[in-house]
Amino acid sequence: MAKSRKNEIWEAYQKEIAEDHYYFARSCIRQNFFPAAEGLYLKILQDELGLDVFDDPRQTSCTGIAYHSGVLPFETIMTVVARQFALMNEAGYKNFVVSCVTSFGIYVEVLETWKHNPDIEKRAHEALFNATGKSFEIPENLVHASDVIYKYREKLGAKIRKRLVNASTGEPLKVVDHIGCHYAKIFPEKGIGGAEFPYVLAGLIDSWGGDQVDYPERRHCCGFGFRQYIIKSNRGYSVANSKKKFDSMEPFKPDLIIANCPGCTYFLDRWQYVIAEMEGKTYGADGYGIPVLTYEELTGLLLGYDPWDIGLQTHEVAVEPLLDKLGISYNPETKYDGLNGRKLKVPENPAHLKIC
Repeated sequence: MAKSRKNEIWEAYQKEIAEDHYYFARSCIRQNFFPAAEGLYLKILQDELGLDVFDDPRQTSCTGIAYHSGVLPFETIMTVVARQFALMNEAGYKNFVVSCVTSFGIYVEVLETWKHNPDIEKRAHEALFNATGKSFEIPENLVHASDVIYKYREKLGAKIRKRLVNASTGEPLKVVDHIGCHYAKIFPEKGIGGAEFPYVLAGLIDSWGGDQVDYPERRHCCGFGFRQYIIKSNRGYSVANSKKKFDSMEPFKPDLIIANCPGCTYFLDRWQYVIAEMEGKTYGADGYGIPVLTYEELTGLLLGYDPWDIGLQTHEVAVEPLLDKLGISYNPETKYDGLNGRKLKVPENPAHLKIC
């Protein structure tokens, strides 16, 4: 039977995601914003899915923030990328999985540049060898970390203890998906669903029982950028972008926001506190904000991991209302327990945004 035109169009929006044997490229800002997230990601892939993932202590930052802020030239960043590929080769891997959306955009930009300009790739080989004595081959498969969770969403769905359903009412939770701009807006064909119909997170919502929230500013940028936030005088532009999204989604009363970019997760979470302090405005029910989680935090939560072990206490917006809706038990007394029995500093109560 001939495939429908609709199916043919959708197939064009898919991408190859390797089955196994990944070299993992960590994120500099992810480790600082949400320190437990990458360890959780590795636990999910290795322990829950039984995949071979190599976490290399020799890797460095991709330097993407400096590049997009106009501090580093392209020649420098492509040499850094070349070194990462050399480390992958030395470790015996051919599949490269990237934790950060900005890094993902960087790696794709470099690979596309080399693809269309072999002379530039040759310069990268020469620069890397002159600087380090190393050589490299490009990956056979390069994907973002959220792509792998998407690929195995049904297998993970068979393992989860809680679905995206209100435990009291039985109704699906209303979930907003937010896709980092550097995932598919720069090179649409590199993201599942492209820039117009990204499905990498929406697929998790559908598979795990939630209800997608479609609102007017669904594909609007969170406003992080680089020059916008790094330069203090520009931060009003950044927060205004997030506010535009919150105002647009508010009438739909979402229970949760999930994102695949560490910067987007950070700002959609933190700006809710800022807006509350500036304007006395909150977006969740009863004076709380809308919880914002990364895709691996959501996965770990549904798999039954302790919310404090996976770092949810590092979020500005309280997650307890979401935990209650999902019927997830938690101990409020251990929320700020750190490693080795040390207590973390308990944050002060904001003036307007409620915390638990």
